[in-house]
Amino acid sequence: MCGIIGYIGKSEAAPILLEGLRRLEYRGYDSAGLAILNGTLSVRKCKGRIANLTDLIGREPIHGDVGISHTRWATHGGVTDENAHPHFDESGKLALVHNGVIENYQTLKEQLLSEGHHFKSQTDTEVLAHLIGKHFEALGGEASGPRLVEAVRAALKEVTGTYGIAVMHEAVPETLVGARRGSPLVLGIGKGENFLASDVSAIVGHAREAVYLRDYDVVTLGRDDFEITTLDGGVSGFKVSKVEFSEDDVNKGAFPHFMLKEIFEQPESLQNAIRGRLSVEESTAKLGGLNMTPQQLRDIERIVLTGCGTACHAAMVGEYVIETLAHVPTEVEFASEFRYRNMPMNKDTVVFAISQSGETADTLAALRESQRKGHRTLGICNNVASTIARESDGGVYMHAGPEIGVAATKSFTSQVAVLTLLGLLLGRIRHLSTSDGIRIMEEMKAIPEKVREILKQNDRIKEIAHKYAYAKAMMFLGRQFNYPVAMEGALKMKEISYLHAEGHPSAELKHGVIALISPEVPSVFIAPDDSVYDKNISNIEEVKARKGPVIAIGTEGSSKLEKVADDVIYIPRCPDYLSPLLTVIPLQLFAYHLAVKLGCDVDKPRNLAKSVTVE
Repeated sequence: MCGIIGYIGKSEAAPILLEGLRRLEYRGYDSAGLAILNGTLSVRKCKGRIANLTDLIGREPIHGDVGISHTRWATHGGVTDENAHPHFDESGKLALVHNGVIENYQTLKEQLLSEGHHFKSQTDTEVLAHLIGKHFEALGGEASGPRLVEAVRAALKEVTGTYGIAVMHEAVPETLVGARRGSPLVLGIGKGENFLASDVSAIVGHAREAVYLRDYDVVTLGRDDFEITTLDGGVSGFKVSKVEFSEDDVNKGAFPHFMLKEIFEQPESLQNAIRGRLSVEESTAKLGGLNMTPQQLRDIERIVLTGCGTACHAAMVGEYVIETLAHVPTEVEFASEFRYRNMPMNKDTVVFAISQSGETADTLAALRESQRKGHRTLGICNNVASTIARESDGGVYMHAGPEIGVAATKSFTSQVAVLTLLGLLLGRIRHLSTSDGIRIMEEMKAIPEKVREILKQNDRIKEIAHKYAYAKAMMFLGRQFNYPVAMEGALKMKEISYLHAEGHPSAELKHGVIALISPEVPSVFIAPDDSVYDKNISNIEEVKARKGPVIAIGTEGSSKLEKVADDVIYIPRCPDYLSPLLTVIPLQLFAYHLAVKLGCDVDKPRNLAKSVTVE
């Protein structure tokens, strides 16, 4: 949650910080602010979107070449100007921006109050600013970068919780300090300038190299140099990486919203997910990043997939696919519950932690809990430098490219594609024949082009979405491989349109769900021509008998749907186990166009942020 960007260099800081905040706004948009040092600290902050802050600075300009900034997703304290970051210490000379949660802030605040400190906000962040300022004053001596770093270290050793911070002090104008624990922070390396950011997208176009800080790293930035040490003052084994993304990757281009752009990028992201991972010679998938031998893969007796939100829905599809192709018992656990229950797992259980960002707090905690219990724990994520990528025992990189829209789209299909590759790999080791492997590979290779065919129906799907835009609520129903797609379709609708939507197995309709059916509550049935097609037709007829409108997702050439559904969107024919990669596309477009019709901000839906890095 929340976005940070800091700058030290030779250019005006304000335009760079504002541009970075705009790119990070998907991480939080309750309020925003910046502080710039030019002899003295000047601050501008206000509640609302980045545009509000831009307008404020237009009316009240500030200048300087060192600064920190923040876009907030509220945790402690309401959405007010006072609670917006940056926050200051008691002296007003130290400024700090912070992502994360200081769990023991109330205890620390009471101690500071007893020492005569005064607070202007209700945030845990202001407590941390005061604590660092207190240590800075206590250290005494020359006001210098080393003194500020030592103050940061001393304060953080008193803190319980998570943090990604950027700190500056009026008395130390040539230094920025950053630190992280559980909340992402990236050092961007430029020429005569350096950056701190919570996401590399904020510094694309400015920095060509980056260091993805690890937990308990402390970084000191000057204009021409930097130093990374540990919280205890030791040497950090950091690695300098190339910034992979271009400015085109983090801009909307000709699309009105990032979400629509990312929906239309799925042919390419799916192609990238499978590229180089299908072996014609061996008729199987190749996933070298798993760091497991064929014998170790054969010895797997059980798989646990864990994730949150959309990643959890992708895992649910993966459960069906892996059990179908590989006959390996597979189950899905909410990452948020994984570490709080004592789930029995035998020694040959392998756990996969699934996260687009690779920084999701609950998923990272599940990964660590699994490893603590001695299980091989692998990651599926989109950021090769993320914490999950670094801490897992191996894994698969999705290659989906940046996903800026808060509502996940291409990451879902990329995760499903990777899990399908895993099912193929494990299946070929066990019972699938060479001809089975070849057939599955050919079907997978055809998926990107089939997605393109569905995207050509965008205008038709838009018409259907507008038809149902003012529904009271909406039901999403599917069976087998497409039950998780129904869950994902409902989630997309809830996230961006704020319409009440529920996802259920079609067969559960008679077991309570049917009570919600009415002319004001449309049902979306995912009903491709598969093994339960006729069962879905029967369920649709039950809804129609109760005057419920029906939108159906069906397979080209299947004529029965047109006789029972009010509107039908067709997908190309494919095997059952690959159908989620196609059926989800119309649901993404349906939710998108309906939300736009209602005037919702689909890229920045209320109360949500892209990456949940606090519990």
